[in-house]
Amino acid sequence: MSKLSVNAPEFYPSGYTPNHTESSLEDGCDGYPTSTEYVQDFLNHLAEQPACFETEIAHFAETVNGCVTTDEALQELVELIYQQATSVPNFSYMGARLCNYLSHHLTINPQSGNFRQLLLHRCRKEYENRDVAAKGDEAVRKRFHAFVLFLAELYLNLEIKGTKGQLTRAEILQSGLHELLNTLFSNPVDNNLICAVKLLKLTGSVLEDAWKEKGKTYMDDIIQKIENVVLDANCSRDVKHMLLKLVELRSSNWGRVHITSTYREATPENDPNYFMNEPTFYTSEGVPFTAADPDYQEKYQELLERQDLFQEYEENGTGAEDQYFDDEDDDAEDEMDPEIEEAFEKFCLESERKRKQ
Repeated sequence: MSKLSVNAPEFYPSGYTPNHTESSLEDGCDGYPTSTEYVQDFLNHLAEQPACFETEIAHFAETVNGCVTTDEALQELVELIYQQATSVPNFSYMGARLCNYLSHHLTINPQSGNFRQLLLHRCRKEYENRDVAAKGDEAVRKRFHAFVLFLAELYLNLEIKGTKGQLTRAEILQSGLHELLNTLFSNPVDNNLICAVKLLKLTGSVLEDAWKEKGKTYMDDIIQKIENVVLDANCSRDVKHMLLKLVELRSSNWGRVHITSTYREATPENDPNYFMNEPTFYTSEGVPFTAADPDYQEKYQELLERQDLFQEYEENGTGAEDQYFDDEDDDAEDEMDPEIEEAFEKFCLESERKRKQ
């Protein structure tokens, strides 16, 4: 008979001191020991399987609404998500989407502030420490850069209802990103500059559009800072190359294509997508080439015409290719020697006889 009992006290190995600090989030949420663990498990699940966001977020929000019922619990929820978004690689985008959803679906609204207000307050604490962080050691700067990129994702994903009920971006984040860019370029060490490049690649087009609507030339000022850094700063050659590439990207309207001409007027010179729908062929060595490759233009046209010929044959059953071969056959019959014709007939008869055997 077993002496084990479900009522036995918890066992801890010798030398282990259990942590009995209670979480501000309430216990017993959907079968989990604490809702803190439930939230953390869901965050880890999102990090491993981001595609499940759409199918599981509604249930998560509903469960959290039943657990987060105090100011302290809401603040702890914000901190858990903030830490996940700034410490787990590549989670900043998913964290921003999660924050946006919860800001619209959490029902708790304490006097200390709702979810979005507490989140922005948490971000402000890091923002106010930006000058010290940008000058800090490697570990401090790494945490600072993670915060900067999370704030960028929040700017792109966090939707706020305007006075007329329309959804807009948080303008306070726009101002914050501007100041963060100034901070990064004012401390031009390599990883600060790399962070600035990532930030501008992510939000540059959106920021510039928003600034232009206000008549501001902030992006021109930032590009000037980049050019000054390339000329004067002691950053590595690779980082300078990244900065120059960013300037080039901005000069092409951040890679966005505005089609101003009709299809008939499109040329390789004025339409970056001119060759987009052209097929790709391969050389005998397996090297791919397209219509955009000047070294293969003549060969490409030859293969394209051949492809058109086969396409017409497949679509019509008997097309230009049939006519081409039919003409050849007619000529061959006219010129075929009688002896060769007789030998060919014997060969066909012999082949048929062997097949029947």
